[in-house]
Amino acid sequence: MSTLKVAVNPADHIQGGEHADCTLVEYGDYECPHCGHAYPIVKSIQKRFGKRLRFVFRNFPLNESHPHAQSAAESAEFAGGHGKFWEMHDLLFENQDRLSGHLYLELARQVQLAPAELQQALEERKYRAKVHADFSGGVRSGVNCTPTFFINGRRRDGPFEWEDLMGAIEEALA
Repeated sequence: MSTLKVAVNPADHIQGGEHADCTLVEYGDYECPHCGHAYPIVKSIQKRFGKRLRFVFRNFPLNESHPHAQSAAESAEFAGGHGKFWEMHDLLFENQDRLSGHLYLELARQVQLAPAELQQALEERKYRAKVHADFSGGVRSGVNCTPTFFINGRRRDGPFEWEDLMGAIEEALA
């Protein structure tokens, strides 16, 4: 079983306390339909476990099969650079079937960020290195598809339906 090669660190996007009993890391792609399916499952699991769970999202855009994945990840990172990562993350998944440059600008307005600044950041590929760092860390950790989950540093190779992830997290907490 693969282990997480890049420890959770301040460069990550984290929900939940540093001292939570369990850490769930997801390597995801905003255009991946399986990640879109996992999105509400993860939200529900976060609500269920509350302060006992820390959730980390890392970018793993599968550019060959998802042409909007990279730009969506860079848009999320732009928002993260302004303290609004999770708002953009959620909106990208909630609008997954409409990913495009136009949508990113619309979402930037919704989270009260300057669309022109986002456009410039995308054109300059300002957040490409951050997305690439996430991706490279995923490759080193054995990620080869999305979503890929790690629970307390160990890759979860089983299904990611609600019952399956719940059971794996409960096992990690036991």
